[in-house]
Amino acid sequence: MKNYYDYLYLSPHLDDVALSCGGQIYQQTAMGKSVLIVTSMAGDPPLAQFSTYIQSLHERWELATDAAAARRAEDLAACQILGADAYHLTIPDCIYRYDDQGQRFMYLSDEDIFGDVHQAEAGLVDALTAQLAQLPMRGRVLAPLTIGHHVDHLLVRAAAERAFGSHISYYEDYPYAQQPDKLEALFAAQTEQWQSETIRLSEAAIQAKLEAILAFRSQFSTFFTDRADLERQVRGYAQLVGGERVWMRA
Repeated sequence: MKNYYDYLYLSPHLDDVALSCGGQIYQQTAMGKSVLIVTSMAGDPPLAQFSTYIQSLHERWELATDAAAARRAEDLAACQILGADAYHLTIPDCIYRYDDQGQRFMYLSDEDIFGDVHQAEAGLVDALTAQLAQLPMRGRVLAPLTIGHHVDHLLVRAAAERAFGSHISYYEDYPYAQQPDKLEALFAAQTEQWQSETIRLSEAAIQAKLEAILAFRSQFSTFFTDRADLERQVRGYAQLVGGERVWMRA
């Protein structure tokens, strides 16, 4: 890593920032700006045994062994396309985390991972905050807005706010942001006033974003049926909002 970055993007998982901010990052690095993408939940599973839920996801991803390592390699390829540096923290994805006694995985379904953070993870925000505070000096920090209410997104946002205070912008978690009711519900539950900034994307930036998303081959089928569907969704949302949006407290 460099000693200073113009932009620091905080990604819960290894594909979140490419999905949400790939176009703006491509344009920033093309202009000579330095960008670091920090993925928090990029660590290896702590246990050798897997839940039925984990096994079903590995089958969908077509990653029978070393899924975390394969996903880190995908991220490095995506970051190369976008011109950004990558830094991987060692917290495992929520599907791999278990309670203090090691007796039970805490997240065993889609309902679990899009529900509330498990009570046994109270100390995880403190641990992640300490790691984020050690990152290089930076200009602008961007964290997930938490559209979709994924537990790992919630944890990263909470830690980012502790580590960096009010000096944060928030990116729209894509593709969850495509569902208008989710964005509306998020803001309805908060008392602060918000304002948005729209980053217009060039055709080259959209193409780079598409290629970066395609680099995450294991995750593709979770959100898209084929490349035509990917292009339709990504271009459609970019046209709807005018590019990519970030949010700040007013």
